[in-house]
Amino acid sequence: MPRFSQFRRSAAFEYLIVRGKAGGRLGWTSLEAAHVLGQESFPLHLRSHWHMLLLAIKERDMAEAFGQLFRLALVPLGHLTGRLPAGNPGRATVSAFRPMPVRADLRALIAQARMAVGGASN
Repeated sequence: MPRFSQFRRSAAFEYLIVRGKAGGRLGWTSLEAAHVLGQESFPLHLRSHWHMLLLAIKERDMAEAFGQLFRLALVPLGHLTGRLPAGNPGRATVSAFRPMPVRADLRALIAQARMAVGGASN
């Protein structure tokens, strides 16, 4: 995954969060991309799970909501210990502890967000 300046990472993250608020399949995929992009930053990582929780509640998906509450509790611990599962999309449907390769659809959304906030260069 290409490195971003902190400003561009935050701007691309916000772009994905706004798209995520729409809900539905694209909303979830956008929030998953935001999670992957923001995972290295404690505040962004926490916010990605917060927005996933809000969307789960909005869509009345209680299994996802409980999974997001669990992940919100894990974020500080993961950052303190340095044990963050890279590439993990952050949903309750996958293990909160399992690193994974970044899915192609998430890479594409991150690239789209990157272009939207300032082009292809770092």
